[in-house]
Amino acid sequence: MAEHRSMQRAALLDAARSLLSEGGTEALTFPALAERTGLARSSVYEYFRSRAAVVEELCEVDFPVWAAEVEAAMAAADVPAAKVEAYVRRQLALVGDRRHRAVVAISASELDAGAREKIRAAHGGLVAMIVEALGEMGHAEPRLAAMLLQGIVDAAVRRIELGAAEDPVVITDAAVAMVLRGVTG
Repeated sequence: MAEHRSMQRAALLDAARSLLSEGGTEALTFPALAERTGLARSSVYEYFRSRAAVVEELCEVDFPVWAAEVEAAMAAADVPAAKVEAYVRRQLALVGDRRHRAVVAISASELDAGAREKIRAAHGGLVAMIVEALGEMGHAEPRLAAMLLQGIVDAAVRRIELGAAEDPVVITDAAVAMVLRGVTG
């Protein structure tokens, strides 16, 4: 029974990712989740009390996976500047990933305070990864620099997500160049 519930919950989260990445937060409804998973709508409520609860669980499940991918890319780099580059490149490479598209859709939506706080905390954990590398590079204000650096990444993400005229590789290279010049200048 517990295994079945776990599988159903995973199926609901996967359906939620698909709905978010395809149609944004407006597409994430309990009837749509029920249709995607073959469950009765009332059954969806047995797993999640609200749309915000679905969003919170997606954050709890997906942010750590995303962060681990960024962290692994940074760990493979041998010097602080390469870690910074890996941090930027890996996040931008994840833009096409369904989990990322879902997170972007979630971030753009109107959520309750609890869900917004979980997103902020997860995002803060991501930014914290780069603070050490910036400190090793001799940056006087590594935490501030990390927040500003993430602003460049976020702007590049939005540009890629919008399907900008520039190729995603051009956007990524420009973001990396801006970041590296900014943290070493």
